Amino acid sequence: MPAVTTPGTPDVTVTVIVHNDAERLPRAVASVRRQTHRALEIVISDDHSTDDTPRVARELAARDPRIRYLRLPHNSGGCSAPRNRALEIARAPYLMFLDSDDELPEDAVALLLAAHREREIDFAMGAVRRIRTDTGRRSTWMPHLVRERRTLDGIEADPRLFFEHLSTSKMYARAFLDRHALRFPEGIHYEDQLFSAQAYCLAKRFTIVPEPVYLWYIAPYAAADAASISNQRHRLGNVRDRIHVQRLIDAFLTESGHEALREDKDHKFLKHDFRMYAGDLPHRDEEWLAAFADLVNPYLDTLSPGAYARLPRAERVVLRLIRDRRLDEARLAARGLGHGVAPRQVTRDADGRPYWGGRVPDSADARRELDLTELELDTRPFFGAQFRHEITEITRGSGAGVELAVRTYDPALRLPVGPQRAALLLTPGRRRLTVPFRLSPVRPGVFEGRVRVDLAAASLPLSGFAGVRHPMVRLTHRGQGNTGLLLAPLGFPALTARVPYRSGTAPHRVTVEPEGHGPGRLQVSWEPVGITAGVLRPVARRVARRVARPSVRRAARLVASALR
Repeated sequence: MPAVTTPGTPDVTVTVIVHNDAERLPRAVASVRRQTHRALEIVISDDHSTDDTPRVARELAARDPRIRYLRLPHNSGGCSAPRNRALEIARAPYLMFLDSDDELPEDAVALLLAAHREREIDFAMGAVRRIRTDTGRRSTWMPHLVRERRTLDGIEADPRLFFEHLSTSKMYARAFLDRHALRFPEGIHYEDQLFSAQAYCLAKRFTIVPEPVYLWYIAPYAAADAASISNQRHRLGNVRDRIHVQRLIDAFLTESGHEALREDKDHKFLKHDFRMYAGDLPHRDEEWLAAFADLVNPYLDTLSPGAYARLPRAERVVLRLIRDRRLDEARLAARGLGHGVAPRQVTRDADGRPYWGGRVPDSADARRELDLTELELDTRPFFGAQFRHEITEITRGSGAGVELAVRTYDPALRLPVGPQRAALLLTPGRRRLTVPFRLSPVRPGVFEGRVRVDLAAASLPLSGFAGVRHPMVRLTHRGQGNTGLLLAPLGFPALTARVPYRSGTAPHRVTVEPEGHGPGRLQVSWEPVGITAGVLRPVARRVARRVARPSVRRAARLVASALR
């Protein structure tokens, strides 16, 4: 039966955990105070902050009798202890959790509580909106899982939900947590993954609502010491923690009789957790890669074969190269993940089957994973053919000019022998900058050329342009075109120049550098200077700060569109 409250008892306790975040805590708490459902309790659980957080928290509690301030006697170093201590004093029959750098939409509590009151469930969950702090851009976390309202009789009804492992997107019945003694594991990171896996498996029934119930702020370029735990993937301890949690989940699945879900959980680890590290591999040095392989390979060996088989071929290639300790090649392969970038070379066996790299693999497992037959490298239409374009040299020219030495790899020999027509494409404004150049053959499957680009010639909007673009390379053959990424040397220093005022275009500062994450594309960024900057920068800041508010969402999208 749904929980019954007594007079004076709040319906829901929302715990806001905080550590050294005095600046953002008021925003998080304000989002709870604004909830359309008013009968709630707010517990600020402070993990022994050493900044101004205690004073701020006490002032917030003094303004609203619904707020209680809890300060832990010692810093726990994670999210679990402050949540668990708040659970001990929470008075409501339903519980939610909020991080101090995030917010709740104003209807979040009402939506999730209504789902609980509609039928007897163990928890309700909804959509999570991700908001980039640098651009204000919004997206939905795992949208395919929360697209429609539904009630499930256990995780077996949709094991894909392992991918939605956030504890903060849910409202839990206190009776459910107490019945199973379900608490956050203390002393480890990635506690949400274990807690959520346990909640999914122990719940007899739960409801999903498609409306947003959590606003998750993402700071992709935060300083290393300020980045969230999930964004500290450069730390090998981060890798170790993530694998430790996976082993705890595996043990729980076995002990709780949910071993049948192991393949689905393994697939989630490969497709989500490992995939995040794989995307960073191009930026890691040899020592880091070797240590990474030492950490992950013993665990990768325990995963179910079916979980590997469900992955796209490009991801299976990276995994196999890591497992075989072909680490330099793994870094090369990782630069193409999600972008259809070809390897530099393929090798065929006696039967003509193509394999990634310069040799036919030795083991049957490696041959199965590195076999590229399904990619149809030599038969797919030219517009979808896979090539690899890499910059081998960048030279600064006069003004805002740069000269690029480009090498194109054609491992399937799709291009005819002889010089090739190519063009560099760049579109910071409405009109595309197209710079033709020629690629000359060096050896079968490899072409090289040079292209000079005057970035001052790019057509910018009259109002100015503040943003980033990634140049593309377009090949033309028999009237058909093929457009692909342009990969940059990862170590070259940024080149910055000033684009002066021209008729109809404000002055800008333009920077050419390698992309700081992902495959490492060549990146060109523009920043208005002078009077234009004084207009655009405050607008951009206001959009990023206020974009979460429903009343300004449409206006924010219009402004963002104008700035693009």
